[in-house]
Amino acid sequence: MPPPLPRGLQKLGKPRINRAPLPALALTTPWLLVMVGSLSPLLPLIASAPVVPPFGFLLLIAWQQLRPGLFPAWAGLPLGLFDDLFSGQPLGSAVLLWSITMIALDVIEVRFPWRAFWLNWLVSAGIIAAYLLLTLWIANIGGGRSSVTILLPQLAVAILTYPLAARVVGLFDRFRLIPLRPV
Repeated sequence: MPPPLPRGLQKLGKPRINRAPLPALALTTPWLLVMVGSLSPLLPLIASAPVVPPFGFLLLIAWQQLRPGLFPAWAGLPLGLFDDLFSGQPLGSAVLLWSITMIALDVIEVRFPWRAFWLNWLVSAGIIAAYLLLTLWIANIGGGRSSVTILLPQLAVAILTYPLAARVVGLFDRFRLIPLRPV
């Protein structure tokens, strides 16, 4: 039996022309990835202070910066509601803050259409800091008694985790656009 051909030669005869991505896969992958990221509070992690970054929010920002027109402006409402169900925040806080974030990222996209990764990281760091501070403020209005210093480890981890979230989004973006369907 002859040895198998290298991968490059195996793909040589396969048709690449007249192929398109599956519409269901292309449309649902970003939504599902953000929703899976919102399930991060279910991780079995025990800490005396908040340390786990809001992965759903990081993924939302990364999708919006990688593919600006992918999510509609109203996407913050259902995704924020899903996040509110698992985050432990008062119901409606993520709906409001995620919707404001979507609008702010749309305004930034109009103002600065060509950005480098460093500017995206800087913008996301400011949005993440504002998001965490506003969630603390909303939680304190709801009866919490926490100071801002308790958020510093979570803020640092979230800002430093953003490049990883952007990389994961990039990988899933390539996955969702694989040409599988014949045209």
